[in-house]
Amino acid sequence: MSTPLEQQTDEREALQSIYEGDENFKEIDLTTFQYKYGEEDNYKSFLVELKWGENYPDEAPTINMNTFYNRNLLPAVKEEIQMALSTEASQWLGCGMTYTLFECIKDNIEQLTAAQPECAPTVAAVDDGVGAIKISDTQADAKLKEPKKEQLTKSQKRRQWERTDHKGERARGWDWVDIVKHLSQTGSKEDAAAAMESAAAAAAANPVLHPLNT
Repeated sequence: MSTPLEQQTDEREALQSIYEGDENFKEIDLTTFQYKYGEEDNYKSFLVELKWGENYPDEAPTINMNTFYNRNLLPAVKEEIQMALSTEASQWLGCGMTYTLFECIKDNIEQLTAAQPECAPTVAAVDDGVGAIKISDTQADAKLKEPKKEQLTKSQKRRQWERTDHKGERARGWDWVDIVKHLSQTGSKEDAAAAMESAAAAAAANPVLHPLNT
């Protein structure tokens, strides 16, 4: 009677011969085999992996449905495929069953994947209103609203300086009305003469200083 190891060797050679040229079949190592079902771009496509233990085929192989390739497969569909394989394997204990299990899935693939959608479910875009929020920069707004300072020429700055006491303060009487000129246009000659005397007295009392470097 053959030992499990001898049976595994014979079955491995048989699988290599049967699936020669079949790109869906893959031998990972001496005891691990995979078979892919469906087109790769199809959302119903999946992969079954079977791994033999030391006592295989006297015991069922380990069924792995959690490979990365099956990331889109619904959990319920994975479970149904695994249950179908476990049920089939229990009927073939003591015999090489890897080919039989792979073919069992082929024969029942439509029924086993009936709950699997044809394509990825669409997710509606959610507008949380964040995009509509505009954060205003108060400092930038203040700078925009701040009036621009008038740019003076050198001659304008000089005239302003001469009107001040050179400390930034304007001389007393800078905004007084030119009484002499005003009365000469509107009043009598006597009033104009009196105004001139008054202005001369005021000028003598408050002499205007001018910068030395002129």
